[in-house]
This record gives sequence, C-alpha cells and structure tokens, in this order.
Amino acid sequence: MRFQIRRAINNIYQAYSLDNGRMYTARIKGKVMKKDEAEYSPVAVGDIAIGEPYSDSEALIVSIEVRRSSFRRWNLKKEMNQTISANQDMTAIVVSPSSPPFRPRFLDRAIACSSGAEILIIMNKADDGLEQSVKDSLELYRSLGFAVISVSSVTGEGIEELKKLLEGRITAFVGQSGVGKSTLINTILGSQQRTGEVSWKYNRGKHTTNHALYIEKGLISVIDTPGVREIEVPFENPELLISAFPELIGAPCLYSGCLHHGEDGCAVPDKVMCGDISEERYDSYLRMLSAIEARTPVYQRSRRR
Repeated sequence: MRFQIRRAINNIYQAYSLDNGRMYTARIKGKVMKKDEAEYSPVAVGDIAIGEPYSDSEALIVSIEVRRSSFRRWNLKKEMNQTISANQDMTAIVVSPSSPPFRPRFLDRAIACSSGAEILIIMNKADDGLEQSVKDSLELYRSLGFAVISVSSVTGEGIEELKKLLEGRITAFVGQSGVGKSTLINTILGSQQRTGEVSWKYNRGKHTTNHALYIEKGLISVIDTPGVREIEVPFENPELLISAFPELIGAPCLYSGCLHHGEDGCAVPDKVMCGDISEERYDSYLRMLSAIEARTPVYQRSRRR
C-alpha cells in the first residue's frame, strides 16, 4: 500500500493511504530503513512510503519512493543530512523585514537547501515597511529569476495573490523562527497552527511549530516546517551548489567543472569586480562551498557508523 506522510514526530508517522483514503499511525518496520545514504530521520513529511497495514489504523513502513524534490539541511548535532520536507512542488521561503531582521545570507542558504522544487520568496510583515536596502535585495532575487511576493496577515496585502500561486501545488513553508510563517498559513487556510511572539531579548523568534505538518484546504496544500534560527546547507556534490546561484551558471571559465572559487581560468571574480555578479551573493556561495568541503571527513565517518 502507498502512503503519503502527513506528520512525523519521534519516528511515529501520520500516513494517509493513497489506496483507500484512510489515515494510519505508522512506524518503520525493523530498527533501520536501508538507504543509500546515511541520513537523520529517514522519513519526512511529504514522502511517499510503501507500507503494510496490520490493523484498521496502524501500519509499518517498509520503504520510501525516490523523492522528486526535497528541502534538506545539515544536522550539526548528528553530523549528517536531514530531510525536512519531500515531494513539494514549491518551496516558499518566508522572510521578514525587521523582526527578525532580513538576512540575505540565510535566504541564500535556504535556497541552496531546496532541490527539485520552484522557489518562492515571501516577504511577510510587509506592513512593517521595507527599507531601501531590503527592496534592493529583493529586486536582485527577482532579477535572478526567483519569484518574490510581499504579504501581510495584518493588512491582507498580497494574500489573495499568494493563494493563487499556491493553488494546485504542494508548497513547503520554511523560514526563521518569528517570521510569522504559521500565522501566514493560518491566514491562508484558516487553520489553527500554534503561533508565538518574537523574543525581544535576541530579536529572534520563539519556536512554535516543533515538527513538520502537512495541511490542506481546497486546492491548497502546504507543509509547515519548524522555524529555525540558523541553517546549514546539506552535504552534497559541490557542483550541485551552483544550481542555487543562477548567476554562476554558464560563466565563461577556461575549464569545465569550474567551482568558481578563483581557480586558474575562473571568470567569476572578474564578473564580481565589474558588478555583473553581486559581491554579497558570491561571498554567500564561497562560504557554503567552504562548509561543504570542510565536512567531507566527518561525512565519511558518519557513513561507517
């Protein structure tokens, strides 16, 4: 039987049967699910799982189907990749202008953590007002081909337009704690996700969604994910990182397979100096590339466990 994972808490899953339309409480059959890659929490919300029901409401998960998309991050504590959501059509990265502050480097990392899905950048709390530097930054992302929308749950700005963008798709919502992600989802769907205020001591959000949850209403389906304060890009082939930086794709470097960190024949540094490529974005890229390369020994150790 095929299931869609709707909720995941401590290796217990809420699984919706795609065969009979019933909801099951599911667990992984056996202690460990065999996978090609060592990964923290091998089953994610949005996964399509193959399972065996053993009662009217319980099932065992045997395997998961190949993901067509995902949002993955590097789990610092476990030193391995962690999939937060799977099989979404779009990843909506929610940011805010000032509370918590807009952080382009966080946004760059979030984009790099998403694969196989369209990117939508949502500037929430637009009623707080946008400084010119924030407007300029959003315009840069638009120029690179990323969809950007400004919304406000308070004034209703952009909400109807956002709903239209979400219709007919599965969208994973991700963002820093305190950006108003769950409040925004409540506004869109009329759901009652628990929300919290920003911690003023650190100007960071308090965690309110502590596990990923699939919610749907009408033509809109969303995966609400836990808010985070920091995010690290997953361990991947470094060449895959370039897909998150469209301005680097097709750079006229001397050698194919150039990683664009200033090696011989790399054309990117000159483009940065000329202003054709954002210096801030390029710095984000170099920081992520360095982080991926530095983890290689750790990752190999985790696979031997």
